[in-house]
Amino acid sequence: MAPLTQTRWEEEKAAQALELARTELYMKLRHLDCALSGLTPRPVQGLRGIAVDGVHLDYSPAWVLELFRHNPVYLSRTYLHALFHCLFRHLWLRGPRQPQLWNIACDIVVEHLLDQLQVFPRPMALLRTQIYTQVLDPLPLAAPGPVYRWLATQTQYSLDQLAREFYGDDHGKWPQDPQAPQSTALAAQWENLSRQTQTRMESRAKEQSEGDGALAAQLSASKSRRSYKEFLRKFAALREEPHLDPDSFDLNFYTYGLSLYGNMPLVEPLETREQLRVEEFVLVLDTSYSTSGDLIKEFLRQTFALLKSSESFSRRCNLRILQCDDTVRADTLVTDLSSLENLLSQFTVLGGGGTDFRPAFAYVDRLVEQKAFRHLRGLLYLTDGKGIYPSRRPGYDVAFLFLNHFYEDEGLPPWAMKLVLDPEEFLAPPPVREDLDYDPESDPDYLEEDIQL
Repeated sequence: MAPLTQTRWEEEKAAQALELARTELYMKLRHLDCALSGLTPRPVQGLRGIAVDGVHLDYSPAWVLELFRHNPVYLSRTYLHALFHCLFRHLWLRGPRQPQLWNIACDIVVEHLLDQLQVFPRPMALLRTQIYTQVLDPLPLAAPGPVYRWLATQTQYSLDQLAREFYGDDHGKWPQDPQAPQSTALAAQWENLSRQTQTRMESRAKEQSEGDGALAAQLSASKSRRSYKEFLRKFAALREEPHLDPDSFDLNFYTYGLSLYGNMPLVEPLETREQLRVEEFVLVLDTSYSTSGDLIKEFLRQTFALLKSSESFSRRCNLRILQCDDTVRADTLVTDLSSLENLLSQFTVLGGGGTDFRPAFAYVDRLVEQKAFRHLRGLLYLTDGKGIYPSRRPGYDVAFLFLNHFYEDEGLPPWAMKLVLDPEEFLAPPPVREDLDYDPESDPDYLEEDIQL
């Protein structure tokens, strides 16, 4: 048997301390049982604090032991902080945003939720109270996107000060390329864990505390968030198109047939292929007084760019763009994606009345009856949700697109799909900040501050 070294002893005791923290999390938040199983603790010498990558919860044994000895409540809170990053998929939603600002935004959102839950309380510094009051409380839902945009433009607070105040775990293990296949697979796993957690919370609604409502809202938003590009592919249809594929047949058989029969190859190359293409769908824009005309135009701009750049969309299409508030104000037919730029340059938002979704559906139903579509794949309705939904399910798929969390989905029919879009996809990027120099991992007083909280 190998001798028990100091390093091995620290790793064993730190593992036990983390297991106790994990057990405490389960006892206080039983609906997190599936999520807690999603991370495997792993000791890493030289790490300061803890870090997650979607698979492992890496930790410094010395740091865990010191914190467990003096402040075990903060150890449990830090564990939960890192777990929430995974559960809300912060590791994979950064996109083109500046990593340092995204890290701070995610930490602020998670710490705000932890302070609401109050299961592992910590002293509320004045800075925290100010940020919550000025930035997070006015939001319908505290999400990293709006916080990131505020961080990029605000000058009242030092970024170093904010990074230090809301720091919870090391983000150095977060994926450098969130769109890599391995990263997207991990994101899908955590999306599934988020759905399971929300289901468990709903089944134990009577046991929920006041702060659990904020957690349930975060889980619901995380479940509804999708890639707009991937979502559009739901409306693709399988069609056969010309395509020569020289790699799909054996050249030996081909040449052997020519030599044996003269002009009769044994295997012909495939000249067609079946491909999923988006050809027919309807895009309805809610142009009531409660929606932003500038945001509608930018949404159209991004949608057109996506349609033109992706191989999933047919160049020849049958796309109807409707503008509707309480009645259909405009119907624009697009049959060739090359005309989208001209359409965008001439586009004018029409409407400004109340919101009623039913006229748009009645109008599309009449188009279907008039054979305006061969096979309508679906209808996308961009709205804030403040309107009257149809009661009858139409004969095509329907999805309501909500911009971030500024929406109301009360009354949303069970047969309709729901997609929460991130306005950051449709807004000009905020300026890049380069005044962030603080690194909590290199701060010699950081560990001592954790212990004294």
